Amino acid sequence: MLYPELFKQLEAVRWDMDRDIPWASFDPAKLSDEQAQTIKMNAITEWSALPATEMFLRDNKDDSDFSAFMSIWFFEEQKHSLVLMEYLKRFRPHLAPTEKELHEVRFEFEPAPPLETLMLHFCGEIRLNHWYRRASEWHTEPVIKQIYTTLSQDEARHGGAYLRYMKRAINKFGDEAKAAFSKVGVLMASARRTTQPLHPTNLHVNKSLFPRDTVQSRLPNPEWLEHWLDKQIDFDAVWESKVVERILHNMSLLMDRSFKTVQELNRFRKEVAAALVQRGPHAAVGPETA
Repeated sequence: MLYPELFKQLEAVRWDMDRDIPWASFDPAKLSDEQAQTIKMNAITEWSALPATEMFLRDNKDDSDFSAFMSIWFFEEQKHSLVLMEYLKRFRPHLAPTEKELHEVRFEFEPAPPLETLMLHFCGEIRLNHWYRRASEWHTEPVIKQIYTTLSQDEARHGGAYLRYMKRAINKFGDEAKAAFSKVGVLMASARRTTQPLHPTNLHVNKSLFPRDTVQSRLPNPEWLEHWLDKQIDFDAVWESKVVERILHNMSLLMDRSFKTVQELNRFRKEVAAALVQRGPHAAVGPETA
């Protein structure tokens, strides 16, 4: 089991909201209303760890080890929402999210293949780590800069934990896991060719609720994410390339094969998918990603 070891590792570096956040260093002159609004949106977005956890537990009923790890991930992700809300309550109380606004992002996600979902969230942690690093640079107020740095470090550790479970899955399921991971990896590393940033918060997860079937669509301002990335924290092609590099680097480690480009990863995906098809229908995975 990975859970006992991951618990010890993450417990050893867990930060305390009272001791480790420099609340006394707050500088009111360095926080604009525009910046505070983005903190509110991020606080609500982080609250969506609640329905994501419900999804993980539902779709991983046969995996008690991973389900137990969710107790760590859920706790730490909800604390992200909590610390952002605490910041607003202290310094911009009129912008603190209401319970109704938080509850709007709790809705049922449709069942999905567990291996692909695992890879999706692994890539999401990498992307969020970079988004929060950039947010820390964009903000000018010292307390929120420290908060975003702290959150980015958590997201990196979560990505490392997911990677451990992905390695375990490859040992257990072989090419089936490789096919699932490479398929989603190609999708998530191809964000520069899409019209929107790829992250679990803006993917469609419940057809019956369309068009309000993404976390982003249920925010008070559904257009916020793209504006935050493009116009505020300026998450440009240089930063996007850092995300792609980390995905490819980790895929190289996971598959024991070097991937310098998305095209190389896509060729590998096709190889593994073809091998599964040759073995027979019971080994095949879902539809291919172009």
